[in-house]
Amino acid sequence: MKYTRSSFLLSIATAGALLACEAPAPTRANSADTSIAAVDPMPSWNAGATKQAIIDFVQRTTTEGGTDFVPVPERIAVFDNDGTLWSEAPMPPQLAFVLHEIKRRAPNEPALAKDPMVKAALAGDLATLAAGKHHDGLMHLLALTHAGITVPDYQANVREWMKGFQQPKGGAGLAGATYQPVLELLTYLRANGYKTFIVSGGGIDFMRVFAEELYGIPPEQVVGSSAAVDFELVNGVPTLTKTMEDIFVDDKDGKPAGIHRHIGRRPVFCAGNSDGDQAMLEYTTLNNPRPSFGLIVHHTDSVRETAYDAKPPVSGTLISALTAAPKHGWLVVDMVKDWNDVFVSAK
Repeated sequence: MKYTRSSFLLSIATAGALLACEAPAPTRANSADTSIAAVDPMPSWNAGATKQAIIDFVQRTTTEGGTDFVPVPERIAVFDNDGTLWSEAPMPPQLAFVLHEIKRRAPNEPALAKDPMVKAALAGDLATLAAGKHHDGLMHLLALTHAGITVPDYQANVREWMKGFQQPKGGAGLAGATYQPVLELLTYLRANGYKTFIVSGGGIDFMRVFAEELYGIPPEQVVGSSAAVDFELVNGVPTLTKTMEDIFVDDKDGKPAGIHRHIGRRPVFCAGNSDGDQAMLEYTTLNNPRPSFGLIVHHTDSVRETAYDAKPPVSGTLISALTAAPKHGWLVVDMVKDWNDVFVSAK
């Protein structure tokens, strides 16, 4: 079964209406009430051990009286964005936005056009932009395109860019780059009392523009890379202006720190796709007093998406986390074997 964009949103609304009629606390008296045979909560996942492991974990942690029961307030699920919720190939969408802004502005701003990193961007030299521990060239372009602008103006720029975005193998718009199976997983978790968060190296202001529309995740549940904003009254209007001061990079070891700063609870469910998510997976699953679950999306599908691990198109290597997965019991999702659909249709 393949959902269109509209039918998928309708399914979310229908699920919400059904939940509203049930008991207020999403707990279960016994696991027999959650048989997959009754209603398949994740139809874009192929039947098998991978899908069953997710279902089993959710059943165990939501069955009241069971040894693995997790109280509703502690049902925290965190998801990486790039490569986990949506495609980061051939490049992360935020990088596509930055390049769009550079190309839009450079012809009218000679000083900007002379910048070495701008020249690299205009030449398509993504390797130069991605070099360094924190993708130093990209961070420089972020400073050029994200700082000195009010938050509403920045959001308007993102929304305007969104209209023309196209994932080469997906549908039109950002929805066309989004993974249908992971959207189903988000909906399934929320239907069982889990609170879902994005924890990503992407910009927090960038993701907050579309996170609720695409994923059903409100802006206050988005954790990402960020910088300080300045507040002032401009002609009596409260105004926030973006800066590149006090930069926090929500990647690798920064992800557990970001979770602590913004969420304040340790997750029990974590989904990622790269070595940048390994620290978050470790924080979620190692020595957690509650039952926990780690999931890695392995990009194995060269036909429907892009196959990579050690050599990603731009960033997001999967080497050490893939090696650590069997040791720590993390579930590795094989995109070819485990997903019967990849992208949400944008029809």
